[in-house]
Amino acid sequence: MFINEKLKDKLKDICGFNVKFDEPLKEYTTFKIGGPADILVIPNSIKELKEVLITIQDIDIPFFILGKGSNVIVGDRGFRGIVINTEKLNHIKVEGKEIISETGILLADVSDKALEVGLTGLEFASGIPGSLGGAIYMNAGAYGGMIEDVITEVRCLSYQGEELTLSKEELKLSYRHSILQDEPLIAVEARISLDYGDKKEIKAKIDDLTDKRWTKQPMEMPSAGSIFKRPENYYASALIDEAGLKGTRVGEAEVSKKHAGFIVNLGNASAEDVKNLIKLVQDEIYQKNGVKLEVEPRFIGEFIK
Repeated sequence: MFINEKLKDKLKDICGFNVKFDEPLKEYTTFKIGGPADILVIPNSIKELKEVLITIQDIDIPFFILGKGSNVIVGDRGFRGIVINTEKLNHIKVEGKEIISETGILLADVSDKALEVGLTGLEFASGIPGSLGGAIYMNAGAYGGMIEDVITEVRCLSYQGEELTLSKEELKLSYRHSILQDEPLIAVEARISLDYGDKKEIKAKIDDLTDKRWTKQPMEMPSAGSIFKRPENYYASALIDEAGLKGTRVGEAEVSKKHAGFIVNLGNASAEDVKNLIKLVQDEIYQKNGVKLEVEPRFIGEFIK
């Protein structure tokens, strides 16, 4: 894609040196997969993000908001347009039993902050590798807890850079879904309501969940987290395990031998490897069980086929 030089200069003026060209996105995803973005922009603040959105709104150029890259599969040919990385939006503060945090922060770091000040209710998030913004977008959850249990309101920017605040009800949170998937809105700051608790008990619960994750999930391998949503009346990992698909490989992508709900990158997996392995698993499970497995991560950018 032809990128206007004036646009490049404008973005540099806004974000300084945090503008990169032809930047490999595999460096910004937990799967360690993905071709280059034409432009990667890393705003230093919500104000800068707003300025970026206003700058590009009248230009016919695709853009994508990327947090910690934990729930995305980026195509091998990369992304034609602008990727806006929110990792610098990481300011956090505590007001009584509430945490107010920008959404580029690692969700686990918000959980750590809660532990630090003796607030309970966010222990389930301690090992989730994504950003707070991504967690809100997907209504992330684990071990009986979900974002919808703790979020009270979220400050957003529209794609035109306009500010608005959504209540928990307005977020329309449900299983792996929020209104952010349906409307042109970006979560930039969230208010989280917790309860006072005993630090030792909070720490013990976090340690227990961390141990469970490292024992049962391939935390040591690059992945995008759980690859399939939970089908009604079933568990995707159980269906895949029962079908004998653990360890199945396409290229350098493998159905984890540790947890069948994960596909891992053995080192040099391509997005095509992952895409083809997903289809193989979906076809096999549908043939054996009549269940259509739905992919949880988002496919971003250009794929070879």
